[in-house]
Amino acid sequence: MGYSDTYAQARDNPEEFWLQRAQLLDWYQTPERALSVDDNGMERWFADGVLNTCHNAVDRHVDAGRGQQVAVHYDSPVTGCRESITYSDLLSRVAATAGGLARMGVGKGDRVVIYMPMVPEAVIAMLACARLGAIHSVVFGGFAAAELAVRLTDAAPKVLLTATCGIEVSKIVPYLPIVTEALAMTALEGIEVVVLQRPQHSVAIEDSRFSSWADLSQGPPVACSPVAATDPLYVLYTSGTTGKPKGVVRDNGGHAVALAWSMAAVYGMAEGEVFWAASDIGWVVGHSYIVYAPLLAGCTTVLYEGKPVKTPDAGAFWRVVRDYQVKVLFAAPTAFRAIRKEDPHASRFADYDLDCLKALFLAGERLDPPTLEWLQSVTKRPVIDHWWQTETGWAIAGNPLGLELLPIKPGSASRPLPGYEIDILDGEGKPLPRGQEGAVAIRRPLPPACLPTLWGDQKRFQASYLDRFPGYYQTGDGGYIDADGYLFIMGRTDDVINVAGHRLSTGEMEEIIAGHPAVAECAVIGVADGLKGQVPMGFVVLKDTVELDSDELEAELIALVRSRVGPVACFNRALVAQRLPKTRSGKILRSTMRSIVDGRPWNMPATIEDPAALDEIMGLLGRLDRRQGP
Repeated sequence: MGYSDTYAQARDNPEEFWLQRAQLLDWYQTPERALSVDDNGMERWFADGVLNTCHNAVDRHVDAGRGQQVAVHYDSPVTGCRESITYSDLLSRVAATAGGLARMGVGKGDRVVIYMPMVPEAVIAMLACARLGAIHSVVFGGFAAAELAVRLTDAAPKVLLTATCGIEVSKIVPYLPIVTEALAMTALEGIEVVVLQRPQHSVAIEDSRFSSWADLSQGPPVACSPVAATDPLYVLYTSGTTGKPKGVVRDNGGHAVALAWSMAAVYGMAEGEVFWAASDIGWVVGHSYIVYAPLLAGCTTVLYEGKPVKTPDAGAFWRVVRDYQVKVLFAAPTAFRAIRKEDPHASRFADYDLDCLKALFLAGERLDPPTLEWLQSVTKRPVIDHWWQTETGWAIAGNPLGLELLPIKPGSASRPLPGYEIDILDGEGKPLPRGQEGAVAIRRPLPPACLPTLWGDQKRFQASYLDRFPGYYQTGDGGYIDADGYLFIMGRTDDVINVAGHRLSTGEMEEIIAGHPAVAECAVIGVADGLKGQVPMGFVVLKDTVELDSDELEAELIALVRSRVGPVACFNRALVAQRLPKTRSGKILRSTMRSIVDGRPWNMPATIEDPAALDEIMGLLGRLDRRQGP
């Protein structure tokens, strides 16, 4: 069944559609009803079902006789370590680690915070929590103490799992000073800390609250605990407009069903095939497509410790694909822009036999057409943009390779995926006709795996996502749907700037600038202007091979935007930067850039020409700590 028929089935009879997909899993109690409503008035999936996510991700495949298949390829160029873990090995290690946690008093509903680098023990910890019915909350390894502390305070865990260090390319990042400081910043008492000793940074443990991972991992093996489909599997914190992170809750049943189905339908994967999501387990992509979805589908996943685009070798991505015979590679556009910057002619791609690679999927930020076209010309494979959020856990819109490869439109995240009904709304919540830009909203009920609430904060959940447009989930993104039904995400709604009463998309300007042959990546933000309210300001990073006078480049970029958008854009400044400030997951910190620029006493167009002010802005941007970010 192709895309259109599948989409229509999910739209017209969602209960039957998702009950059929629930048959992909093992259940202790098979759900008889797909959709119900909880006490908060929120739709829930498979409420009468009972299962265990760890069983479906690990035990089930061993029981089916596939224990000798590799479940996880661990590749760590920063330490020189590689390890291939079979499903049988993974089961043994997860069951013993779960036993160690149970011995510490961890059980169903208890929280465990995981603050670890990209090592197998982190994946094992997540699965061990799932095995017990405990709720894990992974915090990106290397986040500053204050960021860890606020998550500890909100989650109130019984146990914190960590390691002695993380490794950033060749730099050791000690974790225990961060953990100790974070614990001191909370009012919580009784948190037990388990530490994985890494040979790259061995530490003598003197704090009585700290114990050894070696002891934890030798616990008595325990069986899986049955949990309700609506019980939480994990809490993952994402950025909030108030500064306090939002704890996105993911349930067990809907999450497992949607992710298992997505591997075949969206990514075209089958049991035994190798999938690589080049992300970090601290982000939603790592949760969904490094750990859970590939294992639920019986695939082999790649766990990569390092930054493939932060090394002198622009072929690091391609080496991993070749070594493990990766069928589908999932990464952020930023990664490929960085590769393009280092190796614009893709000479390293030709160094590897990559017949195994069938498609590339990109997400996390808007895929600009120049990067899309470069990747298509280099790889000669489908390069598929898709769009989703931490809150949804899997793609909202995309090109479903496993159902039908739709025509690819540059700049578009493709079509809404089965289960999602998308409308473009005006400020009053009324649907707009095709081609008009507005707020992207998803009709309720949301499909399985989407968040049902925020941890401990139902009021904030309502206010953040549901109240503005009754009957819809507010995504916070702006965009439009074209005549063919393709969705174009133009950026966060707060990235739409108002220039003298004209609403303009900075995403559109970025797309134009990124098309210049000298530009590796760029960001456009709105800055305050005493006359027009806001005007756009561009920041660009040049390709390494480019030698171009900055004034000449700026004039060319201004002309490009003027020719494509018109004089109404008032685009008059494009500054060359050595780098753009980013989060750990590679997203450009546009909101931080705006706050820095707006902190200056601009009264454009006069002071925008002040060289000293511009130098100060560039200096501040250059000194931003990349560890600060959502």
